[in-house]
Amino acid sequence: MTKLCPAVSPGCNSGTDAGTGSGVLLASLLSRIWTGAITFGLVNVPVKVYSATEDHDVSLHQVHDADGGRIRYQRRCEVCSKVVPYDHIDTAFDNGEQTVVLSAEDLASLPSEHSKEIDVVEFVPSDQIDPIMLDKSYFLEPDGKSSKAYVLLRRTLEATDRTAIVHFALRQKTRLGALRVHGDVLMLQSLLWADEVREAKFGSLDMRVNISSKELELSAALVESFAADFAPDAFSDDYQDELRALIEAKLKRGDAVDTEKTRAPMKTMARAARCST
Repeated sequence: MTKLCPAVSPGCNSGTDAGTGSGVLLASLLSRIWTGAITFGLVNVPVKVYSATEDHDVSLHQVHDADGGRIRYQRRCEVCSKVVPYDHIDTAFDNGEQTVVLSAEDLASLPSEHSKEIDVVEFVPSDQIDPIMLDKSYFLEPDGKSSKAYVLLRRTLEATDRTAIVHFALRQKTRLGALRVHGDVLMLQSLLWADEVREAKFGSLDMRVNISSKELELSAALVESFAADFAPDAFSDDYQDELRALIEAKLKRGDAVDTEKTRAPMKTMARAARCST
């Protein structure tokens, strides 16, 4: 029976010993995005960029409750009711009254960014970056025969308690990012643009509220009673754990359907494709 487990997890056979080593990132456990360089002034630090996070949710799909057959969705045009092949699909913008269709040629005419440089714009105090602006995270590994420039930059950021604000390209779009220290490595975190962060303005908070010193004292005492150092490993996703246990139990007792029987025969799929054209 196949055991369900996250990609990297204690108790799962990942083929490596996560408890040994000297802090070097194991590339085999990470998903590399691209290879480039951190640049500022005349400084160039070659790096490899890896995705720093992964989704641990169990992958599920929809089936017909009567026979377990997989549910497939069709791209059907609302005007002619035909199923549309992907190569005949464009994108569009709807302002509520009119729709502007954007062809592949239209999108190709826009300036796209293919640079493999992480361009430092400025170094700012780390506490000036509001966590609400943080988006995706990426690990940076030194690329090349020597890691001296990488380590020098990392130690400099640590000593000055500053974060580099950078521009970098990902999926042909220019993005804003924060380059900071995470343990022994440099981490690149994409940032939301300023107009992507909403302003919190609630009228109910404009009303005057009187809070006594006694109430503050009791509230502080309650907070102190729950005080602790944050340990991420102490928390787990109970829903996903129970879901994995449920699936494994059903597999163990044979409460499952042969996967091949849940898919349409190739001839049937080919016939459906011909009928849609």
